[in-house]
Amino acid sequence: MNELNKNTANKIHRPVKVLQYGEGNFLRGFVDWMIDIANEKTDFNGNVQLVQPLPQGLTELIKKQDGLYHVLLQGIEEGQAKESSRLITCIADILNPYEDYAAYLNLGTNPDLRFVISNTTEAGITFDHTDSDYSKLPTTFPAKLTTLLYHRYLHFDGATEKGLIIIPCELIDQNGNQLRDCILNYISLWQLPAAFADWVLSSNTFCNTLVDRIVPGFPKDTIQQVQQKLGFTDQLVVTAEHFHLWVIEAPDHVAKEFPLHKAGLQVKFVKDLTPYRTRKVRILNGGHTAMVPLAYLYGLRTVREAVEDSKLGTFIKAAIYEEIIPTLDLPEDELNSFADDVLVRFANPYIRHELSSIALNSIAKFKVRVLPSLLKYHEIKGTWPKNLILSFAALIRFYKGSQDGIALPLKDDDEVLAFFKEVWKNSSLETLVNTVLSEKKLWGEDLTKYPNLAAEIKQSLITLEQQINASTNSA
Repeated sequence: MNELNKNTANKIHRPVKVLQYGEGNFLRGFVDWMIDIANEKTDFNGNVQLVQPLPQGLTELIKKQDGLYHVLLQGIEEGQAKESSRLITCIADILNPYEDYAAYLNLGTNPDLRFVISNTTEAGITFDHTDSDYSKLPTTFPAKLTTLLYHRYLHFDGATEKGLIIIPCELIDQNGNQLRDCILNYISLWQLPAAFADWVLSSNTFCNTLVDRIVPGFPKDTIQQVQQKLGFTDQLVVTAEHFHLWVIEAPDHVAKEFPLHKAGLQVKFVKDLTPYRTRKVRILNGGHTAMVPLAYLYGLRTVREAVEDSKLGTFIKAAIYEEIIPTLDLPEDELNSFADDVLVRFANPYIRHELSSIALNSIAKFKVRVLPSLLKYHEIKGTWPKNLILSFAALIRFYKGSQDGIALPLKDDDEVLAFFKEVWKNSSLETLVNTVLSEKKLWGEDLTKYPNLAAEIKQSLITLEQQINASTNSA
């Protein structure tokens, strides 16, 4: 097999239009994959300059392969398990700013540069007041970006047309706004000119985003077979599911300059991404959180097992289509289509998604992801949604901490675990349910104020325990 580099594969030279902070699996299997397709199918014609955001990273390996690598898509399409691969050619180069700060700042002088994209983890967009000396490379990502923007501002003498379109992909709410605010804080901390702050606000566009794709990354367990199929010893292969969604909250000019949606990609440019964030949190994340305790109590251990199980599969479908979707504001056909995709993703045979990993901090997740749907359903219908009620009951039962003498995978704050350990001690079921529902620290309000909610959950707990015992005895 050939080594993968510009001598063995087609390296395509284009203007560098994108500066990307982050060289990890997600950006390479999501953003760069999209840009590569846009280069093929639209007139975007732009390559990507990578910046390694941490002292340790993939710079050496990416340079060895001249920025070339494959994305291997794995999942279900039209009811069949399918794989496909694509050689990504849009990475122009990568730079480690920890090795050469001056070269990093010089990236800001590129006249073709139009976009900044980042994924520096949820903790990456932060302000650190101790990051006070910008004469050397700052620590945080927003501080690094501030230095580059300032260098660009000075180089082009504050030209308004040299501002950039900044599209962060970090998984935090209002990520573009938060990044902008961090930059302004650094400008203030470093006492940079007010005119520069004005230029940041008036000449640059900060976009809030929502990203959605499962990217397992390098297929270490099957890499030899994968490389044999590809015909290259590619050490940067990225595996990902077929599904992808990128919602970008931005002015109209961003869609014109960044026409990914015209390449047949699931990219939406919107004025307000709140409904899409709510849709993802309630259907995808809410579906996960609603199924975990019930599925685990029934002896299942992965998401795929749960959705393919006759009882649990029926439960999760009914919860999503009949109880969650009716509480959302987007068009029903759009919500149903998204839910269809979610269930296909849950059943992806290439991804082993452990229920125990989703169980982390289940109480807080239930409060954000499931409880709003449950309460909204009651507000609209005047009755309680039986499947979400069952999920709530299973959650309480799950936090008992054991089943048939075997510990359940509880992972939560010590205070939460201590609370449930105490309420499960010698309490009557009615007292237990009322105590749990009335704890404002868990739910943000006293849930016993809702008529018949406690009674519904109590009855579901009784039914659930009977079903679990029957299932155990039959086994």
